[in-house]
Amino acid sequence: MRARYRAVGLSEADLAPDPYGQFALWFAEAAASGLHEPNAMIVSTADADGRPSSRTVLLKQYDERGFVFFTNYGSRKGRQLDANPWTSLLFPWHPVARQVIVSGTAERIGRDETVAYFRTRPHGSQLGAWSSEQSSTVASREELDRLYAELADRYPEGEDVPAPPGWGGFRVSAESVEFWQGRENRLHDRLRYVRTGDRDAPSDGWTVERLCP
Repeated sequence: MRARYRAVGLSEADLAPDPYGQFALWFAEAAASGLHEPNAMIVSTADADGRPSSRTVLLKQYDERGFVFFTNYGSRKGRQLDANPWTSLLFPWHPVARQVIVSGTAERIGRDETVAYFRTRPHGSQLGAWSSEQSSTVASREELDRLYAELADRYPEGEDVPAPPGWGGFRVSAESVEFWQGRENRLHDRLRYVRTGDRDAPSDGWTVERLCP
């Protein structure tokens, strides 16, 4: 079970001035390649005792401020990020022999941002956010379906559904971002941006390191 990676490499001269610009370039290329759900990322968190957990989440927004995903704040990842804001995001773009690894800290986004995004979700997803107390135990699938059906009766299609008070976004502000390009003979290119400046000046204050594969 071993694949030969592409020969085209990644050099320092190829990089954008900051990792957010570079991510935008690679994300567009991943989407154009036909990659299924290029915004799928593995979010890793740890509790206050350092015990880690990971799950796949969809990236919903990104800009020079960071990478945004949404969740129930009472979920395992929500509770862990409240206790320990350090997190890692991994974009596993295997079909194009690329990975992006973000390390940074997460904080809740503003309520207005959450509400604005919630209004763009499909009606069923809006109801799902209300009916599921994410990461908590539930007696049965039937119980979950019953809760959803009750909400569907309360908020039929076309009815405005308010954003749940315990649901919202986290924005991950990067401290480092690694761009991994697969190469032949396992001599992969790994270029990592490391923050050296002010978070309020995202296009400044980055240095680039080359890592051994």
